[in-house]
Amino acid sequence: MNNVAYVTTPGGEELAILPRSELDALRELLEHAQSLGGFRAGQLPGLTPDEARALVAATSPLAFWRRYRKQTQAVLAASVGVTQNYLSEIENGKRGGDVALWLRLARALELPVESLVDEGD
Repeated sequence: MNNVAYVTTPGGEELAILPRSELDALRELLEHAQSLGGFRAGQLPGLTPDEARALVAATSPLAFWRRYRKQTQAVLAASVGVTQNYLSEIENGKRGGDVALWLRLARALELPVESLVDEGD
């Protein structure tokens, strides 16, 4: 963070200006800290190395966490009010879903919604 410039607005607010690469690095550190905090608070389960590899290899984080929680597509779909086919398409990246659906999925799987989506989504 050696490339930070500070400016003061006409209203007296002090702002920091930094290169995009440093902002992105700070965001990544924040996301890591939040995930670690979620783990420590018991919001995210600890994964074994094999489970972590399975998460990375899964079709989607949603598919992994559904299997991790030992739920079938039919059971999870029914609990959030969609069809099994629709859930399958979401897990396979063929369909999206509105924010309300993702929140219901997160609640049903007892996870933060951020755990269910790929970073690129």
